[in-house]
Amino acid sequence: MSAAVCILSGVPTVDDPAPRPDDPFEDVVLDEDFVRAATVKEQSGRARMLAAKWQQQPPQPEPWRASADPAPAPARRRFGRRPKPVDPWGRRRRRNWQTPVFVVLAAAVTLAALNVDRLNGWYHRGEDSSAAAADPTAPAAAPPTTDPQTPTVERPWAGSPADAWKAGADALVLPQAKAEGVFGKEEVAGLLEKVRQYLVLTNLDPKTVHGETPAAALALLDRSSREDLEKALAHPTVDSDAANWLSRFDPRRAVPVTDVVKARGTMTFEGDGDRGLLVHTDYIFVYALRPGPDAGVPRPGQSTGSGGTAKPVALKADVAPRVEREIVRRQQDFRFYNPARYKVQRGRLLLDKWTADFGNNVCGMGSGYLETDFTVDFGPGTEEPHTGPTVDPYDPNRKLDDHEGCGTLTRS
Repeated sequence: MSAAVCILSGVPTVDDPAPRPDDPFEDVVLDEDFVRAATVKEQSGRARMLAAKWQQQPPQPEPWRASADPAPAPARRRFGRRPKPVDPWGRRRRRNWQTPVFVVLAAAVTLAALNVDRLNGWYHRGEDSSAAAADPTAPAAAPPTTDPQTPTVERPWAGSPADAWKAGADALVLPQAKAEGVFGKEEVAGLLEKVRQYLVLTNLDPKTVHGETPAAALALLDRSSREDLEKALAHPTVDSDAANWLSRFDPRRAVPVTDVVKARGTMTFEGDGDRGLLVHTDYIFVYALRPGPDAGVPRPGQSTGSGGTAKPVALKADVAPRVEREIVRRQQDFRFYNPARYKVQRGRLLLDKWTADFGNNVCGMGSGYLETDFTVDFGPGTEEPHTGPTVDPYDPNRKLDDHEGCGTLTRS
């Protein structure tokens, strides 16, 4: 089959302009605009007649015209001062100082009449202060409605050391990059930044925290790590739970009261010989949440301590919205293999190993979400025994081990 090309020749796509005329005045139109644009204008007949007459007999000044001239300005005295003003009879004008005073007094009386209550309060203000001094037992202000150490929607970090921590990505400080093994300084800096992006997307991004799937974080992972996380997201189990990888909450059970997440921790890196580079991360993330509409409803198949099926129990109504904090500590190691020796996707993250600790979380997971403990009681004998140690979830120096169980927190 031969290809055909359509070529148009001799057919102009734009009309040519009209040719210029030989007569330069052919296109001139003597309309009103033409007259107004004229630079030279013809004098009227009367103007020409007077001009011819005044050439023979110049006009004489008329007395009545001289009186119309404006009076000359008074001469200035020395130092630039003007003479004092006088009235038409030659008398000096004196400034009337009484009129401004009367105007100010009238305005003051009017304002006072409009603000009688305020003047009354100002007059008795001294009496109120003396009465307060006479009665030292009178309260200076209303007592607080809640304990200042109790977290609320307005003060979600009250009573927590996280109150002084940095928030969001500002808390994830990168170490100083340097060349390591087969990776140069600039390449190491780029890999550290990718680890930081992953931590932000999986632990700080409001969309992820509110329960969405972090597609951008999945795109940063190596093929094998991405497949593992996708499986945990699609089919979460106790052994393979997406909450082990990232922090997200089921909005039906726990709702963040703020998009601010407090964080504290460290990031370090080291060479691994000819295998490549290892990046170690150890961070504590603190979230403030309130109960969702299904916080007191057990999930399908959730068992009780007696082996039966848990029954829904409504939460107690509080005077103020209840706020609980979830403290999540994650230790994650990311490996970057030498692409010259290993068949890997260059620059992608491979999660080498991880350990996680969830403070103020219900014992037993597997839903794919963090399960904040709002102290929901499913009845006598249903409490899960605390088999783990007593720990401080805010302690960054506490060693995380492989022990699995339900421990006790010293604070939340």
